[in-house]
Amino acid sequence: MSSLDWIVILLYFTLIGVVAWWYGRKQKDSVDYFLAGRNAGFIAVGASIFTSNIGSEHIVGLAGQGASTGMAMAHWELHAWVLILLAGFFVPFYYKSGVKTIPEFLERRFNARARTILSVVSLVAYIFTKVSVTVYAGAIVFQALLPDTFGSPDNAFWVGAFTTVILTGIYTVFGGMRAIMATATPQAVIILFGSFVITFIGLTRLGEGAGVVAGWGELVSASKGNALDFALWRPLSDPDFPWLGVLIASPIIGIWYWCTDQYIVQRVLSAKDLATARRGALFGGLLKVWPVMIFLVPGMIGWALHQKGLIQMPMKMVGGESVIDGDTVFPTLVTALLPSGIRGLIVACLLAALMSSLASLFNSSASLFTVDIYEKLRPGKSERHLLTVGRIATGVVVVLGLLWIPVMKVISGGGIYQYLQSVQGYLAPPITAVFLLGLFWKRINSQGAVWALAGGFILGMFKLTCQAFFGSGKIENPAFLAAIGDFNFLYATGILFVASVALLVVGSLTSPAPAAEKIAGLTYGSIKAIAGEEIGKSWDLGNKIMAGLILALVLGIYWYFSFWLE
Repeated sequence: MSSLDWIVILLYFTLIGVVAWWYGRKQKDSVDYFLAGRNAGFIAVGASIFTSNIGSEHIVGLAGQGASTGMAMAHWELHAWVLILLAGFFVPFYYKSGVKTIPEFLERRFNARARTILSVVSLVAYIFTKVSVTVYAGAIVFQALLPDTFGSPDNAFWVGAFTTVILTGIYTVFGGMRAIMATATPQAVIILFGSFVITFIGLTRLGEGAGVVAGWGELVSASKGNALDFALWRPLSDPDFPWLGVLIASPIIGIWYWCTDQYIVQRVLSAKDLATARRGALFGGLLKVWPVMIFLVPGMIGWALHQKGLIQMPMKMVGGESVIDGDTVFPTLVTALLPSGIRGLIVACLLAALMSSLASLFNSSASLFTVDIYEKLRPGKSERHLLTVGRIATGVVVVLGLLWIPVMKVISGGGIYQYLQSVQGYLAPPITAVFLLGLFWKRINSQGAVWALAGGFILGMFKLTCQAFFGSGKIENPAFLAAIGDFNFLYATGILFVASVALLVVGSLTSPAPAAEKIAGLTYGSIKAIAGEEIGKSWDLGNKIMAGLILALVLGIYWYFSFWLE
């Protein structure tokens, strides 16, 4: 890292600090802090959705997956189509109900117990997966880019982890949702620009002076020699990514993450009106189309450069075999390909992704605790008091995230991104089942929702525990626990979803149906009867064009990469 690189990074952090201070002055109440006063435009909403999703674990983890498994996990990054579901079906329910959090919506549809269960599950997921994994990825970036700056690579890891978490925590505590929304658009620009630069220079180097098109031809040619490991669709015999498992698990995880997770939906709830909320979700979908090309493809470029001897990638031992350490591919490309100044900008890009993702997590965790737990225990408190509690909750999340970081040292065996998707595959099924059936079938009631949420969460955590401790190379007895531990995570997601649906239906049909007045405006049929005209007008021509463009882009990418190695 040169002096120019450090100057660029310093200027970036100075700008972020000024923004947080400026917007922090204007906060008056919890709606300001958690939902930015509910006056955000569609570009800010869409950019915030994108930057909240694309954290350092995406940039680092996706490049790592590209280098090790090719296009296998592209399906999770082609979830832009799910944002059409969010805009088309889910947003009208959320926005018309006037809720601040998704668990609050669940209480109106079912009961307070369902809301509490979802809040607790969400907080556990935020602290022990999202926060820790995101910070771990950011620390890996520090370790790769600044190995000797702080005395040793290990020191660089911990300095990076503590510095970014603390700075982001301060920024979120004082800036709230307004600061997150205000910085979302420029951060999205930085992230996209930085990744495009890496992709362009990488392909140029791969083409050895013949241009980007020649570089892409070299990438395709090299990948054909490794088609079994780099294909988008894998045979059913594939132990990790069989095509049927992908088709089952990917939509379940996608609907949970994009349509029901407080972390993402909070961005939509901050829009100034229903039409803007729907357009913001679609704009986020347009941005979401591109990570395959600018985050995953660079990993394959790094692999190809390594195969041609143009770059030496760090290696690690897996099963007695030396393989590329995927999680270090992106930072290695930064250090090996980019000139001074541009390198600093890309590091700022990585820090932008890290801070944006963490800031969203901290704020969402604070709002979940304050609105869904604290207000239930201490009703009648002033807005100023709730704002203070929200800031304290943010601080607690920061501390818990720091305390959990050491555990991440032993989790990254299959790559950060694959680990993240497997954990989400065990959390998502009951929540997806409850929201889908709860919105579209009026017979689903509170008993069924509680059974599904609680039972599904217990079953998912049981599978995760077995996977962590039992299986080949771990504890192999008793054999049935080892078999559960080794069972493919994609098929496990499907089984958990079926089990959750069964609990939901049985629990609902063995207890009285909910009263019609209780679910008025909270099911698909009733919301159309109450506000059908307004909802119809908010789905205007512009939104329809954006939805069509998203589908065309997703289908085009699927079409090309389904046959690119033939």
